[in-house]
Amino acid sequence: MTGCIVGWSHSRFGKLDGQDLEALIVDVAARAIADAGLEPRDIDEIFLGTFNGGMDPQDFAASLVLQADPAMRFKPATRVENACATGSAAIFEGLNAIAARRARFVLAVGVEKMTALSSVEVGNVLIKACYVKQEKVPGATFPGMFGQIAERYFQRYGAQHDALARIAAKNHKNGAVNPFAHMQKDLGFEFCRQESEKNPYVAGPLKRTDCSMISDGAAAVVLSDVQTALSMKKAVAFRAAVHVNDILPMGKRDIVAFEGPELAWKKALAEARLSLTDLSLVEVHDCFTIAELIEYEAMGLTAKGQGSRAILEGWTEKDGRLPVNPSGGLKAKGHPIGATGVSMHVMAAMQVTGQANDMQVRNARTAGVLNMGGAAVANYVSILEPLR
Repeated sequence: MTGCIVGWSHSRFGKLDGQDLEALIVDVAARAIADAGLEPRDIDEIFLGTFNGGMDPQDFAASLVLQADPAMRFKPATRVENACATGSAAIFEGLNAIAARRARFVLAVGVEKMTALSSVEVGNVLIKACYVKQEKVPGATFPGMFGQIAERYFQRYGAQHDALARIAAKNHKNGAVNPFAHMQKDLGFEFCRQESEKNPYVAGPLKRTDCSMISDGAAAVVLSDVQTALSMKKAVAFRAAVHVNDILPMGKRDIVAFEGPELAWKKALAEARLSLTDLSLVEVHDCFTIAELIEYEAMGLTAKGQGSRAILEGWTEKDGRLPVNPSGGLKAKGHPIGATGVSMHVMAAMQVTGQANDMQVRNARTAGVLNMGGAAVANYVSILEPLR
């Protein structure tokens, strides 16, 4: 164990017209510190995760966290970025600071303000997370990249339209009871399966319901060392925390194998001395439904090419063998890039402490988190459990 989560907060995800980047940061920072039972002066170091890339005019944002309270002035604050895994990068930097005994209490904040731009403009920002020299061609988008991944998967293993629609329907059903989710509506399998005016094809075999939404939002956690956490009112320990980066160009990898996430899961489970069957639930990076499908295989839930079994046979439903994304995942909850990884850790921490309310998985004690940046490039796997 390298550290514990001892407090957290989470904004609503969605189109938040009344809150700018600073307001989102200040709100979750202040609430996470209070949730930990601390004073702002107790925080030793701060890490802010935000991708930005032009989505917000305030690009230098680390010190905005200090706006939460005058007592935080002069605290060290650093911005980190690792594409869609930026939030987890902020948390892992906090764990590193604690392991190095440089800090006793660390505040990690993830945030993104995306909806001020048009969807086309957001797409132009996000495509910068690909290998620009080769993959940023005219008209290229991230849905287009994952559409290609879906096409290649279908070519190798057969069409999976029903499986993708089941994943979307599952996550929207779960998200319907998540008060933080961008979309709180159970869309049902038939709507997700059929092409329609409201659910057109977007890229390759991916329809609108296969793609995560453009969202604003923020989340924060307070981290501490294990010894200190033993005296806190609540503490969720990192039984494992593993970071694996793969090479960036898609053309140099078997893009449907998700080798980076697979290695990260293997290392995390070994570090935790657990098997996948020991986990009560997992929160995985379903930026697109095809990503969740391949992640079933990467985590070892099924053999290669058989991920559809996990969803079609109900294994990953909330009451299934291994519930996947009981929060609704990125698909329903939304995907404010820098906030996503922190959000996933908050959702998992709520589950293992029995505080997930209508999202709660019965008898949840151990949770896995996979946060993925780019097309399986930056991969962070955490395994969380209550400290006591």
